[in-house]
Amino acid sequence: MSRERSTKPYLIRAIFEWCTDSGLTPYLSVRVDSQTRVPLEYVKNGEIVLNISPDATNHLTIGEDVVQFSARFNGVSRECSIPLPAVIGISARENNQGLFFPPEPAESADAATTPEPEPTLTPPAGGGKPRLQIVK
Repeated sequence: MSRERSTKPYLIRAIFEWCTDSGLTPYLSVRVDSQTRVPLEYVKNGEIVLNISPDATNHLTIGEDVVQFSARFNGVSRECSIPLPAVIGISARENNQGLFFPPEPAESADAATTPEPEPTLTPPAGGGKPRLQIVK
């Protein structure tokens, strides 16, 4: 018997495709934990919102278990890896239409009783508001 496939990666891909076909900007909302690889200096209250449009990312892959891409943050290319359970939702920046997912149950009893440590956050170098920049 094969395991039941999650609908989450299919729904994320569908909203991503709808956004790009409609000329909208897909934003991925992520709950950051120890398994999530994103620039921690842009994380606020344990969450980050990422522009995953084709103009903002390279090598975007929305797989069965993880979303991966590289993007420029303050001019520096960074690799991002987001486990699907960490994805809170995907929506269009322009109208906030999309899908938001209910929290997923912990994978083990240990994970349910042991909270994830909060990442140590460092402010962006030189101060100012964090932003993504399109480099052509």
